[in-house]
Amino acid sequence: MFVAVMETGSFTAAAARLGTSSGQASKLVSRLEAELGVRLLNRTTRAVSATEAGQAYFERIRPLLEEFDILDLSIKNSAQVPRGRLRLTAPLTFGTMELTPALNDFAMRYPEIDLEVSFTDRVVSLVDEGFDMAVRVGRTEDSSLIARKLCDVRIVLVGAERYLARRGEPTVPGDLAGHDCIADTNFREPNLWRFRAADGEPLAIPVAGRLRYSNAEACLQAAEAGLGLAYVPGFVAGPALRTGRVRRLLEAFEPAPFGVHALYPHSRHLAAKVRALVDCLIERYRGAPHWENDW
Repeated sequence: MFVAVMETGSFTAAAARLGTSSGQASKLVSRLEAELGVRLLNRTTRAVSATEAGQAYFERIRPLLEEFDILDLSIKNSAQVPRGRLRLTAPLTFGTMELTPALNDFAMRYPEIDLEVSFTDRVVSLVDEGFDMAVRVGRTEDSSLIARKLCDVRIVLVGAERYLARRGEPTVPGDLAGHDCIADTNFREPNLWRFRAADGEPLAIPVAGRLRYSNAEACLQAAEAGLGLAYVPGFVAGPALRTGRVRRLLEAFEPAPFGVHALYPHSRHLAAKVRALVDCLIERYRGAPHWENDW
């Protein structure tokens, strides 16, 4: 409990992680302090902070607890039956649109696993926040994590016929300067859309427009309404492309696809529950993504 308080910064968050009440969390840490005969935490109504002794104790005890966890996992995994709580974080839109059906299938296949999923576009620290694994779209920049590729996601430019009839169709990326472009603020540079030239060189095209949404589905809906052009992932645009609500534009200039990866911390003994989910996702997304069918 003490380690959880140190990692989360509060008794409330630590209690939630370990499935108990904040009052019980406080009692457990107080009991530890009594056994050691030293105060580990400074408590105020607003914050919890470590004493000098508490910080030193945390730095020594945390790796020991991790070794205990590894030992426990090695014994449990010897039975080869995935079980226990599995905490996963995934991007909001990909998670709700594409990952949830896969997770539901996984839950039916492994009834002894308790699945806890956080859908967020924030980049979560797996170790610090107690997650077993993550699914992420885009570049994998954290070298402390093992990355297993699941599939590719294309970013496509789309527009509705009513908009194209009114404003014309762009034929090269530079034409976007004369169009209303609907920005997805989840991109690092939402007003800089990326393409590839005919020779394969990357292009970064500045765009402008009066609509900015922090959600790709909202951007697509605005494009369907004829309010401008949207630059969205293929899994978002797929249904609208198949039904003709929007049309794919500048296909010859589309950028290289992003990878979708399953990530998990390095460990000498990968938990059976994590291995089971990674294998399940790799199997599900093998080959061309289903959302690209009949574009």
